[in-house]
Amino acid sequence: MTASERPVTLQALDLDLPRAVLELESSIRTTVFGRLRMRGAVVAVSGGVDSAVAAALCARSLGADRVLVLAMPEQDSSADTLELSGAVADALGIELLVEDITPVLEALGCYIRRDEAIRKVIPEYGPGWRAKIVRPALLGADQIRLFSVVAESPAGVRHVARLSAEAYRGIVAATNFKQRARKMLEYHHADRLHYAVVGTPNRLEYDQGFFVKNGDGAADVKPIAHLYKTQVYELAAFLGLPDAVIAREPTTDTYALDQTQDEFYFGVPYEVLDLCLYAHNRGLPAASVTDAAGLSSEDVERVFRDIETKRRATANLHRPPLLAEPVPEIGQP
Repeated sequence: MTASERPVTLQALDLDLPRAVLELESSIRTTVFGRLRMRGAVVAVSGGVDSAVAAALCARSLGADRVLVLAMPEQDSSADTLELSGAVADALGIELLVEDITPVLEALGCYIRRDEAIRKVIPEYGPGWRAKIVRPALLGADQIRLFSVVAESPAGVRHVARLSAEAYRGIVAATNFKQRARKMLEYHHADRLHYAVVGTPNRLEYDQGFFVKNGDGAADVKPIAHLYKTQVYELAAFLGLPDAVIAREPTTDTYALDQTQDEFYFGVPYEVLDLCLYAHNRGLPAASVTDAAGLSSEDVERVFRDIETKRRATANLHRPPLLAEPVPEIGQP
């Protein structure tokens, strides 16, 4: 049986954890102290597993006294975001610096602009309401997966409306202020300390464009962008991070109503998408991953197509600024 004929197993993504940690520590230390010539690292923590693992690796490789962990909640943040961020900082022996970005977002008109966009499809939306945007699940029959807004009135009544392209763009453009305001503060603290800004995307997020350009997509180093989400969870347990952080369901923590990453962007659970992405990256057929992913061949093919669709749609997020003419004296970083 050739490599292309062997089925993908649940163990395909298993890491040699001690070796992986040593290699990651060496890479971070060499990059921050050597290539970037910085004194330490700023890591924005959200209460999620990715930022927790990135912070833990930085503390181990650079020293806890050379890492600033920064929490930046705002009025729509989940109630447990700050508590879990504090638990990460405590576990690492690092003081947590909290910057509430609500006033910044209010000054930018983030909430007003978002609400105006929602009222294009739900005119009664107003003070005291909460909302999120969602897409249909990826699996099952082929369909056009259009975004809808789910809004809840102060009385607890939920309204669902299909988003027009104008309303969708308006909501996303307004909420992207959140990621960009956070990154502005990360670089403020990095500049005053001569630290590097550490990005925290895992492989799914990085590959599939699940980030905001010049927001959470901006960083000096992204140490876990090559790791599948499943592997990040393995590292979190190995590094002894708080159980509550590891148990937290992946969330966007962007909208006032609870919203998972699946319903907003990926369409399938991360553990399924990890396996499909692993197989697709190796040019394996859909049949090779059906058993491990628990999907039919048709659904695996849907996931494969969606992977390529997202890569095309988000390619601009990965591009550096385009120049009218090259400047060869600058070269590559």
